[in-house]
Amino acid sequence: MRRLFIAGNWKMNLTRAQAVALVEGLVGKIGSVSAVDLAVCPPFVYLEAVGAAAAGSAIKVGAQNMYFEPAGAFTGEVAAAMLADVGCTYVVLGHSERRHVFGETDELIDKKVRVALDLGLKVILCVGELLEEREAGQTETVVGRQVEAGLAGVSAEGLGQVTIAYEPVWAIGTGRTATREQASAVHGFIRQVVGGLYGPEAAHSLTIQYGGSVKPENAGDLLSDQEIDGALVGGASLKVESFSAIVGAGVKVAGGQ
Repeated sequence: MRRLFIAGNWKMNLTRAQAVALVEGLVGKIGSVSAVDLAVCPPFVYLEAVGAAAAGSAIKVGAQNMYFEPAGAFTGEVAAAMLADVGCTYVVLGHSERRHVFGETDELIDKKVRVALDLGLKVILCVGELLEEREAGQTETVVGRQVEAGLAGVSAEGLGQVTIAYEPVWAIGTGRTATREQASAVHGFIRQVVGGLYGPEAAHSLTIQYGGSVKPENAGDLLSDQEIDGALVGGASLKVESFSAIVGAGVKVAGGQ
């Protein structure tokens, strides 16, 4: 069984005091968890403060985005080396909001993925289809393209530092959740795509999270599926009790503590 990985994407939320209080609360509740991997992804401006509050615990820190250039006249952007410099372990790339709100292309996301890996960051690569694409029967076409493009130029060694997060866009922040069967089917398809690119062993080892209105009420069912290796949690990661409950469901599935 692959090790479960549960990460919280805080998006553009919280003040500094709230962010520190949240991670301090999480450290108290789940900071010693060893059965699953854990991360939180606060806004850029709170990365260092959250990292300091999480220090010594099981909770790693990730960023929500980055740019592929190392430095220069790119107002408003943050480089991979900067993230590493403030203690980030992970970076989320290709989130649907980056794709559909900010217009990021598969090619741009791939550049970011390769630079992040080169700088020693672990990548959470997000993929997922719009509602109209699912209803048109295009889920595999869209997700397959995003996976192949996002991993273009990534070595087999680099793949070992990548987690893919399947996030159906129609289920993000909507209260709608893909059924366990729907999520499992797409996770299995992603594994097939990766197997075609890197071989069956690499595909079998790949961690694939589910994201899209994950909450305590559905986490246990989703995480117990053999194709689902964790969760990228949005709104429910902003409260100590709900995120801790999701982690608890993962620990129960993993049979650890």
